[in-house]
Amino acid sequence: MNKRNIFIAGVVAVVLAVGGTFYYMHHMAQPLDEVAVTDSVEVDNIVRKYGIPVSLYDIKYGLVEPGQNLSIILRKHGLSVGEVHRLTKKAEGVFDVRKVKDGQAYAVFTTRDSIPQTVYFVYEESPKSYIVFDLKGDYGVKRGENPVTWERKTVGGRVKTSLWVAMQQCGTSPQLALDLSNIFGWSIDFFGLQKEDEFRVWYEQETVEGRELQNFRVLAASFSHEDSVYYAIPFVQDGEELYYNADGNSLEGEFLKAPLDYYRISSRFSNSRFHPVLRRYRAHHGVDYAAPKGTPVYAISKGKVIAKAYQAGGAGNYLKIRHNSRYTTTYMHLSGFAKGIQVGSEVKQKEVIGYVGSTGLSTGPHLDFRVYDNGTPVNPLTIKSQPKKPVSEDNKEQFAVVRDSLLQILDGIKVH
Repeated sequence: MNKRNIFIAGVVAVVLAVGGTFYYMHHMAQPLDEVAVTDSVEVDNIVRKYGIPVSLYDIKYGLVEPGQNLSIILRKHGLSVGEVHRLTKKAEGVFDVRKVKDGQAYAVFTTRDSIPQTVYFVYEESPKSYIVFDLKGDYGVKRGENPVTWERKTVGGRVKTSLWVAMQQCGTSPQLALDLSNIFGWSIDFFGLQKEDEFRVWYEQETVEGRELQNFRVLAASFSHEDSVYYAIPFVQDGEELYYNADGNSLEGEFLKAPLDYYRISSRFSNSRFHPVLRRYRAHHGVDYAAPKGTPVYAISKGKVIAKAYQAGGAGNYLKIRHNSRYTTTYMHLSGFAKGIQVGSEVKQKEVIGYVGSTGLSTGPHLDFRVYDNGTPVNPLTIKSQPKKPVSEDNKEQFAVVRDSLLQILDGIKVH
């Protein structure tokens, strides 16, 4: 049995088995009046931050302000121009001090002497990594990593206005909505969600020192939409993990349902639409997706770029991609093209090819997306997409074990 799938099934079994024990321990155990700490190593770990024993120093925290750089901050805390220069030289090969960004956190460690001396400066490059500038002796600069943990969580809810809002109402990061749209994007049109559509998700969220990051791993999910229930079951086959439905068919299809992470549809495919600029009726053989300027636009399938141009009185910046002998797609009114995209470029499915804009004949930022079947325009919202390879006969029994365990967890998630 594949190790990844054994792990998934094992985790599921453990979660179900220990639930009762956890409940008993949580509700019956009495709180302790004291906490006795006897291990000096444990104490040492508690009083360290960024690898520095914090009990020995005073610490001041701050945020990099607009216009500030490392030199300004350090000179504000007592370093001379020469000392800053020497420290900058020490940072070469470890951290480019020119990349200190507005809004990032930092910490200054000073001695507790009558005349405090700055001994450490720590710049938080990201929630996961930081740079320690050691200002003692010969100076030193090193990069550190904060310990990362993944917390398992569940969420269940119903769509009232949008999936984004529904996630917020459930107390969950709306970023998880984007992950679901990526997983189910070949099966569900997230621009056409209905009121009372229902979702259940078992997932992991990355955390650093109790701070939740916007990184998720979906362990299993279900989505009820238009009288159908769609499942996402992760399963490893031939060394590749994909999401499958309950029948063992891959959720990934030949075409994405939409060429960008979901926003609202502002105009649909029509043979007679009133044009907002020309002020007359004419055919609109595409779908307009209203989205902020700069929103990434994806290729809905792999293919070759056959046109990249600008049309002043119409499409503005546009791209055309041939996907196979039958289908081509066009992406119009772009604010710009992705780096490296040229006529003849080979693109992958969901590769960023450009960015939403309002170039050409347009009243505001949107993507006019068009699909052609043997040269004839077709409704992008109704094209059929063939799935990738399903679970093989040899793996069906193993898949069934994983699926049944995960469906049991999903069924137990309360919908709010």
